[in-house]
Amino acid sequence: MNPKALLSALDPRVRQRLLNLARILVTVGLLALVIWQIKPDELLARVRTIRLSLYALALLLSCAGILVRAYRWLILLRAVGARVSFRRAVYLYFVGAFFNTFLPTGFGGDVVRVLEIGEGATSQQAAGTVLIDRLTGFIMLFVLALVALPFAINLIPPVLVWVIAALAGGVVLGSVLLFEGRLLRLLTARFPRALSLAGDAWIGKTYAVITACGARAVTGALFWSLIFNVIQITANVLTAEALGVRVSPWLFFLFVPVATIALLLPSISGFGVREGIYILLFGQVGVNETQAVALSLGAYSIDFAAGVLGGVIYLGAGVLRLRSKQGAEARPNPATEK
Repeated sequence: MNPKALLSALDPRVRQRLLNLARILVTVGLLALVIWQIKPDELLARVRTIRLSLYALALLLSCAGILVRAYRWLILLRAVGARVSFRRAVYLYFVGAFFNTFLPTGFGGDVVRVLEIGEGATSQQAAGTVLIDRLTGFIMLFVLALVALPFAINLIPPVLVWVIAALAGGVVLGSVLLFEGRLLRLLTARFPRALSLAGDAWIGKTYAVITACGARAVTGALFWSLIFNVIQITANVLTAEALGVRVSPWLFFLFVPVATIALLLPSISGFGVREGIYILLFGQVGVNETQAVALSLGAYSIDFAAGVLGGVIYLGAGVLRLRSKQGAEARPNPATEK
């Protein structure tokens, strides 16, 4: 029996434990490699001299970014007939930030948003719109990278230019195929019912939500993704300035998308993976390993702060018994019902 078949035959709980163990091993191994490369004393000295005013502004921008993303998600939810309030969307986004920060995966918060959506939307509506919500963020992140390339083409090696351009093109093309729908439905038509995007099983109904959002809602989500990503990159630039690491702001438009894709690799909150990517990328422009790790930890810290705030909100909602599923019943959506 090959390893893939053996993994499939395992009990789901055992399989999940093995995956979590793999994430832990990857994280510990990469962190050990990073620590071996840096100078801890220099890193601590840089952190101690951080300019708190700039760092506080980066934190505020990070929280503002969550409000923008919550509104982006709300546009998609309403496009498929879900009845969820902006307040509820903001709450779920902050809670999602908490679980993304403290679970051994960068997408645990998305699962929580689906599970906690409430009576105002079906699970298919929640899952489909969460996926589009994520994708529009990725698309605009890489569109910004393509826009920034001409301004930074002389700052990075040619091979890195081609890698970033290829990644951006792949993300945009894949997203177009996903939203178009017909080709993917055709390709999966002969799959088992549970896996076919053209079927009436859960995955098929969820995909129907994705393609039912409509051009207007997707365009609106892309616009707010543009706003969010500019906010996110500005927060990263401010964090670098606060830490005294001065590099061209254009580099963040190129490197943040690559680091975001890298976080799809198995790890705990991206530790080890993110630091390694920052060392690799910023090392191409003369930033030493210690400075690159400081940039990485600074970027993580603003997300961590938002996650902690989400945890406080989640705890407060539990104590005050406000964590019940809110909202009215979802309106029937012809695109997702047979």
